[in-house]
Amino acid sequence: MAEKKQKVIPDEYIPEVRSRVATIDNQDYLLQNDAMFTFYERSMGELSPFFLAIKDEKRILGCRCPKCGIVRVPPMVTHCPDCDFAATELLEVEQVGKMNTTPPITYFATSMFMDKAPFGRGRVILTGADTALSVMLYTTTGILVPGLIRKGTEVKVIFRDQRVGQISDIYCVPTNELTPAQITKKGLQETELNWEAPKEPEFPKPSNEDVTVYRQSLGEMQALAVEMSRSKRARKAIEGWKRDIAVKTKGGEFAMYIDDGDFKIEEKKLKSPDFIMACEDPRTLLDGLMYKGAITDSVIMKKLWISKNLEFNTIFKLDRLARFLAREKKEQAVE
Repeated sequence: MAEKKQKVIPDEYIPEVRSRVATIDNQDYLLQNDAMFTFYERSMGELSPFFLAIKDEKRILGCRCPKCGIVRVPPMVTHCPDCDFAATELLEVEQVGKMNTTPPITYFATSMFMDKAPFGRGRVILTGADTALSVMLYTTTGILVPGLIRKGTEVKVIFRDQRVGQISDIYCVPTNELTPAQITKKGLQETELNWEAPKEPEFPKPSNEDVTVYRQSLGEMQALAVEMSRSKRARKAIEGWKRDIAVKTKGGEFAMYIDDGDFKIEEKKLKSPDFIMACEDPRTLLDGLMYKGAITDSVIMKKLWISKNLEFNTIFKLDRLARFLAREKKEQAVE
């Protein structure tokens, strides 16, 4: 089978040829999808050794001034601006360091980075370096939330399996999520990490009231799921998407099924779900599906836990599902 080549603009981000009507001040306007292309090749110039070392050797390079000794990472200059432009020399630095800042987290990324969100973006000073390297940050414990990585957190550079010579070929995770052998290994790749066993939140034993809330919430969510599957507009939100999701709450466990526009909720324990969602109070999820609050906000505020960071895209689709159904109901009420 021929290897599928990666494209500058992935196929899933290229919109279909279509048109739609927008009504503004009682006037209809026809909108059509169109495109303007600008492709070019660019040289990495004096930074080429840095990116080639990442791509081919899984090493991080810096440059050291022989006079003042400062080590800059990445090696952005070939002559030290502080020492009469003395020629600098390349050297390798360690792949463990500490965060120089508390990173902001990107949950809603542009199309270029949508497949990588959520991610943190911060600056790490690697051992052996004097300047900070800007990197993406992830966690293997589930979803990346505020407070998990902050200024002073020790992190390790991880290399993506497929590298093309870009800064996004590397990212960092906290060392407290790694084994001692992983921390000391140079060139640690993402497939060597355990992404499949994040620690689930533990809930106390449910009371009778907790079980009653669970049953009532489950029934309301199941009714909503039926409405969503019947709604043409809501189905668009999950078109082409398939996920089997295990949902755990204090009062009980159930399953959500997304299947190319169909949405179903059953009281069932899944043996091999695509990912797990957990929230102590099922009304947190119910409010999101009723469009009384955003499920994405619940994740960010640590009210809802998910087992895989990149499944935040699925959470975003669930929010769209709720929003589209609410809009359709509002339009029908006006008519």
